[in-house]
Amino acid sequence: MNVPAPARGFDLAADTYERARPEYPPDAVAWLAERLDLRPGRTVVDVAAGTGKLTRALVGTGARVVAAEPLAQMRRVLQEAVPEAEALEGTAEALPLPDASADAVTVAAAFHWFDIPRALDEFARVLRPGGALGLVWNVRDLRVQIHQELDVLLEPHSAAASRVRDFDATEHFPQGAFRPLERAEFTHEQRFDADGLVERIASISFVAILPDDERVELLERVRAVGKRYEAPFSFPYRTETFVSRRASRQRLTEPTHRFAILRR
Repeated sequence: MNVPAPARGFDLAADTYERARPEYPPDAVAWLAERLDLRPGRTVVDVAAGTGKLTRALVGTGARVVAAEPLAQMRRVLQEAVPEAEALEGTAEALPLPDASADAVTVAAAFHWFDIPRALDEFARVLRPGGALGLVWNVRDLRVQIHQELDVLLEPHSAAASRVRDFDATEHFPQGAFRPLERAEFTHEQRFDADGLVERIASISFVAILPDDERVELLERVRAVGKRYEAPFSFPYRTETFVSRRASRQRLTEPTHRFAILRR
């Protein structure tokens, strides 16, 4: 499976990821479900599903949910956590699905890891005419002091730290078979004590693959940050959601124009 090396760290932290990572807020899921028309009789493919943080919410729409996840330990937790979904081994660039077999594709907190042109071609292949792609991220709110303190600790440990922070989905649309993005943003939070904060940071892929001594030192410094806040303290996110429709064959022959969406 072609998974970027930093992302392979998720397989080392699958159980921690399941315990420590946030769900997606109901209003963000509802926004996606409405625009993707998720309901009984429809099929949605959740790509790079991880431990099923979005997958379980998609099941609640009544749609048939197929979850594709390349990493074995993440997929194990996914199957335990969301037995209602069909869990398959596969990457965004090589989905084990027939042509025109899905009404929607979703990607939660993973699109930045993909070979994006190849992944979009693959999504277009499996989508039926009129299908759509939904993207969502729980992004740490860097306007908040605790996130700024954590970034000072995290930044020296991997170039991958900026891969999510600096990623702009709008730069990749419209592209190929996909039309410009529609965007919405929601607020969300977790509440932690110092131990919970350590688990949350330990669930980051590039933290999981650090040498043991380096990881232990980093997490002790994270614990010290957490102890400066009265528990349970807020750990806020901006939940960014996007939808892009698959263009019809006729639309693919027409010129496209970039639609800029400003990120706050």
